[in-house]
Amino acid sequence: MTVYTTMDSPLGELLLMGEESATAKGGTALASVSVPSQKRGAVVEDGRRHDPAAFAWIAGQLRAYFDGELTAFDIEHTTRGTDFQQRVWKALEEIPYGATTHYGALTAAIGAPRAAVRAVGTAIGANPLLVVRPCHRVIGADGSMTGYAGGLERKRTLLRLEGAPALGERTPGERPAAGRRVASL
Repeated sequence: MTVYTTMDSPLGELLLMGEESATAKGGTALASVSVPSQKRGAVVEDGRRHDPAAFAWIAGQLRAYFDGELTAFDIEHTTRGTDFQQRVWKALEEIPYGATTHYGALTAAIGAPRAAVRAVGTAIGANPLLVVRPCHRVIGADGSMTGYAGGLERKRTLLRLEGAPALGERTPGERPAAGRRVASL
């Protein structure tokens, strides 16, 4: 059964959706995390059950992350996507907390040709697990802030929370600040 709840966060209200699971801590495998006005964000449909208690473990992990006490999530998730999307999403999960990478490096990390960089961007944009699967850590090759389904201001908020170097204050084409940490994956 699909269950959902909402919770407050520094990004605004989060909509959490999941599936009951006998193996997940707290009994719920996370299917999506979305924010209001998100591109391709989840919506509550008929037949979904509002169950805040089912998300106690997940909400606790998210609160600890937003409080700066957690740098890696321990949340079972169940997301569906193409094989290509799954490869990209797995690579996103390898980007360390507080670090960033760029689309070209992520494309190389999954063994795709350089020409696939746009397809990688599209797969990142289809990530249903905002925050938990850290697509916010992917920036432009020149260090500039680039697209994020939840909006660029939310992306900046997450990068600042993680202590990533001051990114996104620049426009495309500006030179990156010294000391920028970029994960090579």
